[in-house]
Amino acid sequence: MKDGVNGVALGVFIFFFLAVTVMGFLAARWRAAENANNLDEWGLGGRSFGTWITWFLLGGDLYTAYTFVAVPAAIYATGAAGFFAVPYTILVYPLIFTFLPRLWSVSHKHGYVTTSDFVRGRFGSKGLSLAVAITGILATMPYIALQLVGIQAVLDVMGVGGGEDTNWFIKDLPLLIAFAVLAAYTYSSGLRAPALIAFVKDTLIYIVIAVAIIYIPIKLGGFDDIFAKAGHALSQVNPATGKPKGELASGEKNQWAYATLALGSALALFMYPHSITATLSSRSREVIRRNTTILPLYSLMLGLLALLGFMAIAAGVKVDNGQLAIPQLFEDMFPDWFAGVAFAAIGIGALVPAAIMSIAAANLFTRNIYKDFLRPDATPEQETKVSKLVSLLVKVGALIFVLGMDKTVAINFQLLGGIWILQTFPAMVGGLFTRWFHRWALIGGWAVGMIYGTVAAYGVASPTQKHFGGSSKEIPGIGEIGYIGLTAFVLNIVVTVVLTLVLRAVKAPDGVDETSPADYTADAGDPGVQADLPPATAGAPGGH
Repeated sequence: MKDGVNGVALGVFIFFFLAVTVMGFLAARWRAAENANNLDEWGLGGRSFGTWITWFLLGGDLYTAYTFVAVPAAIYATGAAGFFAVPYTILVYPLIFTFLPRLWSVSHKHGYVTTSDFVRGRFGSKGLSLAVAITGILATMPYIALQLVGIQAVLDVMGVGGGEDTNWFIKDLPLLIAFAVLAAYTYSSGLRAPALIAFVKDTLIYIVIAVAIIYIPIKLGGFDDIFAKAGHALSQVNPATGKPKGELASGEKNQWAYATLALGSALALFMYPHSITATLSSRSREVIRRNTTILPLYSLMLGLLALLGFMAIAAGVKVDNGQLAIPQLFEDMFPDWFAGVAFAAIGIGALVPAAIMSIAAANLFTRNIYKDFLRPDATPEQETKVSKLVSLLVKVGALIFVLGMDKTVAINFQLLGGIWILQTFPAMVGGLFTRWFHRWALIGGWAVGMIYGTVAAYGVASPTQKHFGGSSKEIPGIGEIGYIGLTAFVLNIVVTVVLTLVLRAVKAPDGVDETSPADYTADAGDPGVQADLPPATAGAPGGH
């Protein structure tokens, strides 16, 4: 690591940061409605985004600073196991092609803003809706924290904030400033801000990866040398475990863990509230279908990005915190000015998803806790005000995560969040295709999956962590190591099916389904779509 502050890189970073800050505030006037005081406008951008805006928004939402830093960092630390992110982002797009258009249609028809809105309408159960909402908020909080961890990693490598002995306020001041700016333009512009900034973020990331995948191998002697050095380094014994540090290619004993983690992650990705928020912001069903076919371009980028982990090993990057490996690689290998561009890509790559995540969590609280249980008669203006305030509180919570806890705590909770959010799959995706599951059975299955997943993850230790040391454990009855989230999901499904059979046999009361089969294929221009919106949305100017 270079001594002192990298002034050139910092200057470039500040330039781009100021540029997107201005864009964030100007976004409030971009496609603005006459009355922006409703969640359709503030929280979903007026449901007006076309194919390209949605593509950039979803890309900015799913491929975050944490992805940019953590995927190659995992490969830097363990080798091939980190590549699970590539197949899971390939598996996810055919999967979402089957259900996202249906979710968009029914949400547009009934004015749903969150997945919990849909679950409540489909199953007539505020309890199930509350379970989905709480799970979404809990899973999102540490995810936002990790975006701030990404920004902090970049600032650390640039030498901003001083050393470990520096006063905490001075050390964390740059992160506090970035947080304040993010909070301000999210509050002001809502979803329009990250939608506009996503253009800059994705352009920078594509440029940095294109340069890195050509320039760095040339400096390191080509991919043959990179793989040879990485393979040698990963084969060395880790004194803490007595086993090799990792492997260049995944071995037979790790195949169950690799496959279940990839499949479970694919099932979970679009259960996150921020993924659905970006989806529902699009203007038509066809926009969603198109995006499921062009979003895999990001998977190509992710595969190239993952190779940076091997490059960091080959370049001799030595860091105590693996999250610093890629920022440090950029500082060591690139000219200072281009290192600044790379750092800006990571930093902006944190701001976009952090904004969307805080909006999504705030919408869940507002629609499915505040309105459903605390203030049923809340007006659209009151909903919007509450959502804005909660979006600030969510970011404050994430900031406390980053400043007050060990960074590994945030990472562990994010892994736990993935296990949790997967347990909402039966209610959300199952509900899009069938009404057979009983609402009480879905709550029972969710509870079993949540409890098993949490307890199992708590019992996983690592060389540095006594609890929550990973997300894989022996699968009961099979004996292979697999992803805890997928095991919990299977238990969830089994319990849901068994309880449904029992509850239907005893004729337990079912909830009222406010949807109809035609709602799941409706498009924006179909007759009657606007007329069926609930009063809170239908009367709001600019609502869709």
